[in-house]
Amino acid sequence: MYCISKAIIKITEQILYSMSSSPSDRISTLSGHAYMNLETYRRNGMGVATPVWFTIGDDKMIYVVTRTGTGKVKRLRNNSKVRIVPSNMRGRPKAEWLSGNGTFATPEQLKRALIQRNKKYGFKARLSGLFSRTKGDLIGIKISLD
Repeated sequence: MYCISKAIIKITEQILYSMSSSPSDRISTLSGHAYMNLETYRRNGMGVATPVWFTIGDDKMIYVVTRTGTGKVKRLRNNSKVRIVPSNMRGRPKAEWLSGNGTFATPEQLKRALIQRNKKYGFKARLSGLFSRTKGDLIGIKISLD
């Protein structure tokens, strides 16, 4: 009974936190992390989580740079709802999931996101581009939190 009470209190605190905090407060949970899980949804509603690199833009949006042929891009075209959480490189969550909407970045936003990504991840970011070229052109995903 005690464990159930603790679980109910924790869930209530999470709901109140998500309702009372602004999106920029919730974005701050990502700062200091190199990876986040990006969960996009299949047509049947099933979520697929993918660990990705990300940057936070000056506009307080979260940007992910990827390729047009990846699964996350295909799923995002069908459903703009996403969830994110800071994670390790294998996708193990380090905080609570946050809900939001994903859209595709404009060419100008993609350009800024690439500059930020190269600054944040350095040589690793440039090197990763060599191995993912077969998956299409670069595209940016812009995430706004609910």
